[in-house]
Amino acid sequence: MTHVRETAYAKLNLALHVRARREDGYHELETLFAFCEHGDVLSAQSAERDDVRVLGEFASNVGDPGDNLVARALAALPHPDGLSITLEKNLPVAAGLGGGSADAGAAFRLVEKTHGLPDDWQARALELGADVPACVRSEMAIGRGVGEELAPLENDLAGTPVLLVNPRVALSTGPVFKAWDGEDRGPLPDGSASDIAIKGRNDLEAPAISICPVIADVLAELRATAPILARMSGSGATCFALYHSLEARDSAARAIARSHPGWWQMATALR
Repeated sequence: MTHVRETAYAKLNLALHVRARREDGYHELETLFAFCEHGDVLSAQSAERDDVRVLGEFASNVGDPGDNLVARALAALPHPDGLSITLEKNLPVAAGLGGGSADAGAAFRLVEKTHGLPDDWQARALELGADVPACVRSEMAIGRGVGEELAPLENDLAGTPVLLVNPRVALSTGPVFKAWDGEDRGPLPDGSASDIAIKGRNDLEAPAISICPVIADVLAELRATAPILARMSGSGATCFALYHSLEARDSAARAIARSHPGWWQMATALR
């Protein structure tokens, strides 16, 4: 087998409505999943046994390569030959971009290319995390339940320029959900993907800002660039802005890089 490559597409929650706390400790959600054209990159080749090595800007934040989500994805799937996977970690960790889930999703696609996936791949993916089934296909969808109940949606936002900005602060999901005030503010709106994104909200934005106030600064900087929409993704701390043109996105990226050179950013587009 020659080298096979997959992009672990950065996941965005264009809207994220938290509806209720569940007895099992999880939360009932309604979310609009979208995916960016860029993200981490996985490459694989045949080996005697599975192994994972990590490189890239955020490699040191991944933890034990033998027990990260890529390794666990390989362990969850039958494949007769070993796979040696190199993970280029371009996305920040604990950032609301589904980085680990996206990596696992890309690992599933690598196995699909080389050996095929079992019929129960969705159940195997869900065992790795609520976002992993969505990240395997990396296609726009409405997610319900804990995010695992997926319904396709016509994507009228494909190709939309997007800027991702993270203040280089890791923010774990658990404390953000714990800080949510428990108020059900209503379901996702009806309509097209763009309607849902613009009319929706992220119910985790306020609790995330209460823990990590710099998120409010990121949102203010993005909103000052006149985007279509600026919002936090997932449980943060990454925020995104959608633009009408590449020029507007790139102008915003330059302005924010000048005013906050320490912040991480990625200029990309929606898939």
